[in-house]
Amino acid sequence: MSATIHNPARAERVPTSLNPVKYIILIIVTTLIMGTSFPVGKIGLSYAPPFLLMGLRYILAGGLMALALRKQRLPRGWRAWGRIVLIGLFQSAGVMGCAYYSMNWISSGESAIITFTNPLIVIVLSALLYNLRYRLSQWIGVIVGFVGILFTFGWHMSFTPGTWIGFGGAISFAVSTLLIKRWGNGYDTFVLTAYQMLAGGVALLLLSLWTEQPHFTVTTVSIISLLYLTLICSILQFSLWFYLLQHSDPAQTSSYLFLAPFFGVLSSWVLLGEEVQWFVGAGGVLIGVGIYLVNRRSAKKKQDVSPTVTSL
Repeated sequence: MSATIHNPARAERVPTSLNPVKYIILIIVTTLIMGTSFPVGKIGLSYAPPFLLMGLRYILAGGLMALALRKQRLPRGWRAWGRIVLIGLFQSAGVMGCAYYSMNWISSGESAIITFTNPLIVIVLSALLYNLRYRLSQWIGVIVGFVGILFTFGWHMSFTPGTWIGFGGAISFAVSTLLIKRWGNGYDTFVLTAYQMLAGGVALLLLSLWTEQPHFTVTTVSIISLLYLTLICSILQFSLWFYLLQHSDPAQTSSYLFLAPFFGVLSSWVLLGEEVQWFVGAGGVLIGVGIYLVNRRSAKKKQDVSPTVTSL
């Protein structure tokens, strides 16, 4: 099974098949969970190295979901499983592996900023690979949203090896977003979520054995952190995210990822006691404006033009 995307005109806004209220609620819940994963992960890194922590997270999450889905019909054929593995390498191993490894050089806030440049990369890749044409206001919206993220974190950016590693995670995020949109409808959402996490988890554990001195310090805090990352930030978050990507335009949905680092700042304030400055509010306003510009309908064109997806 493969898919080709043809767009005869302009990518105004691909309509979502979800109820608008339900769509917004799911977006807010998903990005809130994504935001909390950074301070919780920072806590967890005090007890285990990054690749090991993420590998344990995804092995546990994928294993629990696979166990619950043991009676579910599974994909057949090497191609179907190969696509799941590829998604897992980009989505689970690539994104969070790079994000957490980058924290050896940069702060969790900087890592979040870089990781969530994903919406801009999605639009660029969609334009290059699928010949989609986006309005100028959509491009401006993505840039405004990214500036909002910079405001949120006080413009404290640096260029170190961690910067480029984090950017690799953002590219992985964009690639996995497009792969899920291209192939995701051929899979049960929960099956895809479970087995891509297992694939990513195995890759991360192998990386840990190769590059780290694996250790996990068992305490109440470390166990709670791992369970939160496993149950909430993995099983629940991925299930919601894949569901949203399967029922909406990936560029539109990805634009809301600008909310995740904003929620990350707020959750860091709650969980870690980090001070929240005035520029966080300014950044939140810019993020909202950016999301509005990316997703608003053209006043002169009420009829949306949607890509035609053909399964072969």
